[in-house]
Amino acid sequence: MTRKQKRLAVIGGGMGFILAAVLLVMFAFSQSVAYFYMPADLAKTPVAPETRIRLGGLVGTGSVVRGAGSTVEFAVTDGSANAVKVKYTGILPDLFREGQGVVTEGMFSSGTNVFVADTVLAKHDETYMPKDVADRLKQQGLWKEGEGAEGQGQEAKATQ
Repeated sequence: MTRKQKRLAVIGGGMGFILAAVLLVMFAFSQSVAYFYMPADLAKTPVAPETRIRLGGLVGTGSVVRGAGSTVEFAVTDGSANAVKVKYTGILPDLFREGQGVVTEGMFSSGTNVFVADTVLAKHDETYMPKDVADRLKQQGLWKEGEGAEGQGQEAKATQ
């Protein structure tokens, strides 16, 4: 082999290595991506069972049912007629309650319309609400900027 051929072989091998690394990283990301949905989105385009997604919205009023042990069932709604029944086994965040914003991660169990969550995140005030959820709730007129913080401040003053 001449010097030129050796140099081209080294460059070709390096490019092949970089290409393989990029493909492996892309494959890993495609396996861990969880798409974000709201109940209205799921009503329009259902998701295949066993597909991992994030579901966000508000915890439905009167929907929290505590089962045996640490199992809890509740509904996630976006304020419209659409609601998704969620089943979660585990310890809920302290700020979880009806009417509060929530983001759950998990998948629909096959054969049912129940979303089985393995992660539940409760919002702590309007600054924590994920941008997608906040924007959609604002568009529907269900959530206004600063309303949550003012209400919490008044409650705190009333208890003092």
